[in-house]
Amino acid sequence: MSTFVLIHGAWHGGWAWQRVVSRLRAAGHEAHAPTLTGLSDRAHTLHPQVGLSTHIQDVVAHIEAHDLRDVVLVGHSYAGQVVTGVADRIPERLATRVYLDAFVGEDGEAAIDLLPETVAGHYRESVGGPGFGWLIPVRSLTVLGVADEADLAWLTPRLTPHPWLTYTEPLRLTGDDRVAAVFVECTDWMGVFAPQARRAAARGWPTAELATGHEAMVTAPAELARTLLQIADNSGAPRPPRT
Repeated sequence: MSTFVLIHGAWHGGWAWQRVVSRLRAAGHEAHAPTLTGLSDRAHTLHPQVGLSTHIQDVVAHIEAHDLRDVVLVGHSYAGQVVTGVADRIPERLATRVYLDAFVGEDGEAAIDLLPETVAGHYRESVGGPGFGWLIPVRSLTVLGVADEADLAWLTPRLTPHPWLTYTEPLRLTGDDRVAAVFVECTDWMGVFAPQARRAAARGWPTAELATGHEAMVTAPAELARTLLQIADNSGAPRPPRT
């Protein structure tokens, strides 16, 4: 049995993993999907000082409180930064880290610095306007590759603005990079994270592809669950089959 901890990206909550969590549990595994401070069902905890270090501590505390070990830690999108920080903090509790179309940051890098400049510019403009200087307004789901009307109806009312400090606060790492890592790229959308996939490959990480949009946990949950199970079986070592 493997233990999965699934971390959502910007604007979402742990509920976004429901379709994947159910499949992992049906296969006999343990799966956790906490919601990060200030987001979605925890929007009542939002304040301007919620930053990357807050979210790293959220996940560290969850893993320690549940005494989880040999964890397959999965981060989607923004949460790649969180996964990197957690792996640096508690590497002894992790088996593998998985970056699902996610940031692959290094010490001193902030998420906003890892976005393509045009996208980063849109973020800065929206934060300076409707974001009141400290929030990232919700992005269009169709831009992220969600087209099904039922999926849009499920996601849209649950998304909330994301704290800007999480994108501007840089990673602070000790340099402990012992936890195996895998990158899973979502290929059927505008490819914002393609440079992160190349960065992961340059580090020698195993890589996999999913022919779906950025919101793979919603648009391709069966395929994503299979990929995660393959990665867990391989402990992040051999290259998982491309999907």
